[in-house]
Formats: sequence, structure tokens, C-alpha cells
Amino acid sequence: MNEAAAKPVHPVPVRELVEFVLRRGDLGGERQFVGSDRAMAGIRGHQKLQRSRPAGYQTEIPLEHNVDAGEFILQIRGRLDGLLATPSEVLLEEIKTVHGNWDHTADPLHWAQARFYAFIYAQEHSLPEITIRLAYLELETDQVTEFRETITFAGLSDFFTATTAIYVEWLREQHRWEQERNLSIRTLAFPFPAYRPGQRELAVAAYRTLANGGRLFLAAPTGIGKTISVLFPAVKALGEGKLEHIFYLTARTVGRTIAEKALADLRHSGLKLRSVTLTAKEKVCVRDGRPCDPLTCPLALGYYDRIQPALREVLGLQDISRSNLEAVAQRHQVCPFELSLDASVWADVIIGDYNYVFDPQVYLRRFFAEEGGEYGFLVDEAHNLVDRAREMFSADLDGPEIRDVKRAIKQPVPRCARALTKLNTALRQLGDPARSSDELPEASDPSVELNLFPALAPVARLGSRHVRTCHEFPGSLSPLLEAALTEAETWLAQNQPAEFREALLALYFRLRSFQRTAELYDGRFVTLIENAPAVKVRLFCLDPSHLLREALSRGKAAVFFSATLTPLDYFRTLLGGEPGDPAMQLASPFAPDHLKVLIHDRIQTHFKGRAESLGDVVAAIGTLVQGRPGNYLVYFPSYQYLNTVLQEFQVCHPSVPILVQRPGMTEPERDAFLAAFSVEHGETLVGFAVLGGIFGEGIDLVGERLIGAVIVGVGLPQLCVERDLIRDYFQRQNVAGFEYAYTFPGMNRVLQAVGRVIRSETDRGVVLLIDARFNEVRYRRLFPAWWKFVRVRHSSGLGEAVGEFWKRWQ
Repeated sequence: MNEAAAKPVHPVPVRELVEFVLRRGDLGGERQFVGSDRAMAGIRGHQKLQRSRPAGYQTEIPLEHNVDAGEFILQIRGRLDGLLATPSEVLLEEIKTVHGNWDHTADPLHWAQARFYAFIYAQEHSLPEITIRLAYLELETDQVTEFRETITFAGLSDFFTATTAIYVEWLREQHRWEQERNLSIRTLAFPFPAYRPGQRELAVAAYRTLANGGRLFLAAPTGIGKTISVLFPAVKALGEGKLEHIFYLTARTVGRTIAEKALADLRHSGLKLRSVTLTAKEKVCVRDGRPCDPLTCPLALGYYDRIQPALREVLGLQDISRSNLEAVAQRHQVCPFELSLDASVWADVIIGDYNYVFDPQVYLRRFFAEEGGEYGFLVDEAHNLVDRAREMFSADLDGPEIRDVKRAIKQPVPRCARALTKLNTALRQLGDPARSSDELPEASDPSVELNLFPALAPVARLGSRHVRTCHEFPGSLSPLLEAALTEAETWLAQNQPAEFREALLALYFRLRSFQRTAELYDGRFVTLIENAPAVKVRLFCLDPSHLLREALSRGKAAVFFSATLTPLDYFRTLLGGEPGDPAMQLASPFAPDHLKVLIHDRIQTHFKGRAESLGDVVAAIGTLVQGRPGNYLVYFPSYQYLNTVLQEFQVCHPSVPILVQRPGMTEPERDAFLAAFSVEHGETLVGFAVLGGIFGEGIDLVGERLIGAVIVGVGLPQLCVERDLIRDYFQRQNVAGFEYAYTFPGMNRVLQAVGRVIRSETDRGVVLLIDARFNEVRYRRLFPAWWKFVRVRHSSGLGEAVGEFWKRWQ
């Protein structure tokens, strides 16, 4: 008994086990559309049918059975829907709810699930036989269809043993893999000869958090080696059994690449570890931009007939990268995205976007739907998560989209079209309260409240936008939203092909997102109602901290790290931390005199002063880039300002080669932009880019590939209604509202841009900050402590400072 107690226990739900072993057929078969309202209706249907059963009928009986597999214990758990024991028989019931185009046949997986329950119950009660009843309740009609079988315990035992044996073999392979992995981790040394300054302290703090639980916030400048410094202790905690899985989360593809490189370095040092990189479905789909349709895609048809050989092959790899996944998926003709999700359950490290953990619409339910687990979250470039989280937790309804779908389905799905008409009319009324009453739903309609709309704030006009705000959810939309969702679900559940299906499905998910966000709505949200150029209603999350905190509770520990997590208190607050959570601010590992920071504090770059200072800005840029031939990047707060300065710069410096970031650049265009920053050309090259954009962070131009940068302006986000609402919200919380909405996000962009210049111990570079506001205390207190900055007042002083710096390093 003591020996068994010492064995590792692998719990698994009955349904998960039988589906893994026995599921066959199409991906669409189990993944066909089922709305969440249908799921709730299914729960209510279960309860209704249970209440209709005779006296003595027992419900929701927990069952558990342990299988001793030698090296480990397989713990099989489930919950029996119903049981009725009479002198003549013991009847076990499994209830399923169905809808749409059910074919009135019993699903083999449902039989398998019921037989597992029957085996466990029969063994516990020494029953020679037991009767199983599968009851299917049709939600639309309340009709019940029943299937029965009486089976001996011997028959149940044979089925249970044969099915479980397959799953145990997979688990045995996984158990052996984990033993091999853990042995390699115990002997694993840090993959570099020595720690950089601050790196060991970072790794120790990360290990302490990951092993014991909690949250850690790390501001660690470029060059310390943040990725390896958090992955190494995370792997150690994994090998000691203190973590089940490691999730490495990032906002950009380059972040995922860096994580893969760090794991490759660890493997080169002897680590055996299985990692999977999750890539967005649309990027790995092989259908050339066509909508994902499991009902027609050849990689989805028969997916479960081919998945186990594909999964076995992919799990033979340690680096389950996008390219490796695609190759295996192609050989076995299975969907690469679904293969990556199936592989993630057996992986040690999951690398992917923030949304796989934090987004309430798409987070990985196979990990987080129940109670979560002993997971470690490593959140890379965590400064990006604040605005990403606001987007994840916000939702909107777009009038033109509703109108277009309504027109497309008017003939084939008239009930849904009528529901969308009422919803669209209500949106139009929100956008224009003066709209005549004859355009509103009739008051006699029981699905419409008479008091349709809350009091709205006056219109805020910014550019072409006319926006009203309201600090409560417009509750009158709820019944109209519910009606539209119900009608859409009724048709979508039939899983029939149609030209308008993708548009209706996309609208359905938007409506569902809006409804879910409405359920979260509280004082940390605001409603924006825009009526120009078209009606749009948005539920905007002002403060994402509490929802991030809820998401973090699905794991054991989280480490947030970035080179620009400044100020730490601001990020700790908005990223779901508590005042007592540890935070570290590390110094740069590079010599401070390798970077020359110059502040031109006599130039005004605020919006009204830009025309007057245009010549001074161009002159300052020209002076800096003429100080030494090489590659430079010049950053602006907007494309409009960039183009204005660019035109004048080309007039004044026609011989200087330039590159320009354009909106919506393709991946090949981005690669070409960066490839131009080589060291061979031996002349000056100036790239014009925007702060916070694709070249403002996450690029690594080491050595002579980049020797200087100019940052024009303090990086403030564009003035908008949303930012002003964030400012007002935090002002009411007795914190610095303007700083939370504008100053801190802006300076983060500035610091990220500055961080492009010094990337290694041998790099030398110069940075010019152009804006009088950089000399104000509220900005200077955000400067890194190791900056040795110099104020310059005119071009001659700037030229002298630049010349002296480069002369020193000749």
C-alpha cells in the first residue's frame, strides 16, 4: 500500500479516455457547431429528464477506479447521470441531449462511456450483470429516444481492460519520457560559461516564484538574457515535479522564435524536453485563404482515423515547431492546427500567443476549462499585455455587419433575419436617439423592453468619430441579442453548407462575445456608442487587471518580464498583481558609456507646434546621421508626422539613402526592410519608422547593423475617446490618470525604440530624443538609472556631442 501511494497518479475523466482511444471519423463530427446556449439547454435537459424518473432514481453519482499500471496509477473518474436499483435489475442511465440533424442512432462513444461507468459500479457492488440505458433528449421537441442493453460483468471487464490498455500504453510511454526528461534536467547546467551581471539574481527569483507559486514582475534590460533566465529555472521546477506544464507566452512571432532558440541551447547542453509551438490556424491552414470548414476540408474528414499515428510521430520529436508540425501533418493528411493542440497535452512546454491563456473566447479549454493545474506562465514582453488584454476583454457590435448578414439570410433563414432586424434597429436608435419611433420594434413585442436605452453622455467628436458614452450596459439589447443568438444557433446547429454560413458564423461569435462581455460588465467597463460613419456599440474594458487575475488563477505561478516594464507599480497593478507581489528592476549588463543619450530639449513636437519646428527636427536628424556613416532608425508617433518630416528631409538631404515603414507591410516587405540594415554597404542609411510598430520593438540589429536612433516626440498614444476614458477612470481611482492613459504607454514605446541600439557587449551607439518634454521631471523619472544623458540646445552643440562620442571609439 505504501508502494502504491508513492507511485505517481495520472487522473483522467472517463470521457477523455474513451474519446482518445475510440474516437473515429471526421473532425467536424465532434467539432460541429454547438452554441453555448445549447450547452446550457443541455444541462437543463439533463435535469428535467432526471426529475421525470421514478422514486428511488439516484443522480450525479461520482465514480472512481484506479488501475495499477506498474510504474504509475491511472485514476479514472466520472459522474453517473442516473441509477435505479430494483429487485429485478440495476439500471444505469447515461443522458445525452441532441439537436439539429441528429440521425437517431446511438453514438459508439456514448456506449463506451456508459460501459465504463457500468464496469466501475458493477465491480464496486459485485454485480454479475447490469442494464445500461442511453437516453437521448431532443431539445427542440422534448422527445426522448432510449437504447438499452444488459451486459455481464465479464463483458464489461473485457471491454474496460482492452480500452484502458491502449490508453495505459500511451501513458506508459509518456511516463518513461518524463523520467528520461527529469534525469536530463537534474544534470542540466546553465547553457553558457557564466551568468551576465544580474542574470543569476533573475533566475533565482524566477525559480522561487515558479516553485512556490505566485507572481513576479521583472524589468530586465536588453542583454541580460531574460528568456534563458526564466526558462532555465522553469525547466528545473518542471523536473522537480513542481510544475505540470510551462506556457511561454508572447505577442510576436519573434518572441516565439527566441524561446525556441533558448530551448535549443538547453537541449545542446543535454536537456531532453518536448516543446510545441502553437501557430494561429489561419497561418498554418493549407486551404489558400479559404474559410476553415471541417465539413469539406480533406484534412478534417477522417481526422480521427489518422490522428494517432500522426500524434505518435510528432511526439517522437522534441522541437515540435511549426515547420515540423506541418511536415508531419502533411504526411498523415491531418489538420496541422488541430494536431498542434492535440500534441500540446503531451508536451512539456507550450509556446504561443497570449490569447491561449488569457482570451476568454479562445483560451485552451483542454487545460483551463475545469480547475486549471500546476502550470507556470512565462509572459514575455509583458508591457504589450495591458493593451492586448483590454482588446481581449472588450467586445463590439457593428451595425453594417448585422445589416449585411440579415440581407444575405433573409430568404433562407427568415426567423434569424427578423431577429437581426430588431437588433439592428435598436443599435440605430442607440446611435441616433432622435430616430422616429416607427423605426423601433413594437412595444407589444415581449422580447423588447419599453425603456429601451439608458441615458447617454453628450456626443464627443474627434475627427470623423461621433461617440456617446455610458457607464452602464444598455440592458435593452439583452433580449434582442438573446433572440438573435437563439435563431442563429438553430440554423447553425444543422451544420448545413451555405454561401452565407461563414458570415453568419462570424457574426454569431461576435454576438456571443458581446453577450459574454456583458456578463462581465461592471464599473471597470464603459459603453461607447458611435454613429458616424456607421453605428457601432462597444463594451470597452478600462481596467483589465481583475480579469487577468482570474486567468492567472488557472495556473500556479506567473513571471512577467520585459526590458521596459517601467514603472513597475503601474504594470504590476494593470497586469493583475497585488502590492505584495515581488518586483525586480535590474541594471543594464552593458557598460553605460557605450550608449550616448542626447536630449534636444528646445524643440516642440506637440501637435500644434510641429509645423513651426519642422525645420529644426530635420536639421537635428541630419546632424546626428552625418556624425558617422552607418545605419540609423528615426521613430515618429504617427505615419502622418513621419511623412511630413520625410518630405522635408529628402529636400534637405537628397543624397542620403532612406527606407520607410508603410502601413500594412507584408512579411516579405518587413524582411527586406531589415535585410537592408547590413554592415557591408559602408554608407549612411536612414530608416523612418513609427513608435510601437513592427520596427519599434522585437528586432535585433546587432553591432554595426544599427548605430543610432532618433525618437521624435514622447510617444504619446493618439488622442482618442478611449484613452480619455482610461484617464478619467484612473483619475477616479486616485491615481495619475493621464500618466496611466498616455505618459506611461508613450514612454514605453520610447524606451523600446532606444533599446534597439545596444544589443551586445561590443555595440556602441547614439540616441537622440527630440522634444522639450523630455527635460520635464515626469519624463526624466522614467529614464533608466544607467543612462548618461546630455542636453543639447542647438545643432552645433549636437554635432559636437556626436563627434566627441564617435571620436572616443575610433
